[in-house]
Amino acid sequence: MPPKKYHHGDLKNALIEAGIKILSKEGVGGLSLRKVAKQAGVSHSAPYAHFTDKQSLIAAISTEGFKQLYAELDAAISSNAGDPKQQLMEGAWAYVQFAMNNTDTFKIMFSGALEKEKAYPAFVEISHKTFERVADIVSACQDAGVLRPAPVEIMAVSVWGQLHGIISLILEGQVSHVVLDRFNIQEIVAFAMNQLISDESAA
Repeated sequence: MPPKKYHHGDLKNALIEAGIKILSKEGVGGLSLRKVAKQAGVSHSAPYAHFTDKQSLIAAISTEGFKQLYAELDAAISSNAGDPKQQLMEGAWAYVQFAMNNTDTFKIMFSGALEKEKAYPAFVEISHKTFERVADIVSACQDAGVLRPAPVEIMAVSVWGQLHGIISLILEGQVSHVVLDRFNIQEIVAFAMNQLISDESAA
């Protein structure tokens, strides 16, 4: 089979998709640029036009993942401008939907597979930007009395941790079917977010 021909930047995206498939099945230990090239149907040397090694490929996968997550998170938040509580709820659900629709990418983004993150400025920038968007919602909710007073960064980590923990349990099949038979995922997420809301706001 002759190598596929890619145009207008498609090669990079094809390599990223190939990397995601390999990582999801074989983990970091099974990843190599040679395997990625084979998966994408290109010559062994083709990946080196975009990536110096497999760490730079993992960085690219994570960076693109965070870009997509940020876009979806921002869209959900922006569509509920003026209603901090709804922004929190819709932002949380956007995060969960991203994880469910892009499970392999999501797991890679938070796997710790990327070493020396600071060596990849684009990744650092978008990951920080995403966290700052979460912090913005938290700050708005605190100003509106929806979330309890606390340092914004700590509260943002608490909200994120609550949400991330739940979706990780669901993706790993660790939530009992007894629970899932009674409540859908959106109800579980809404309940979790409501536990963080101040008593005064919930009243």
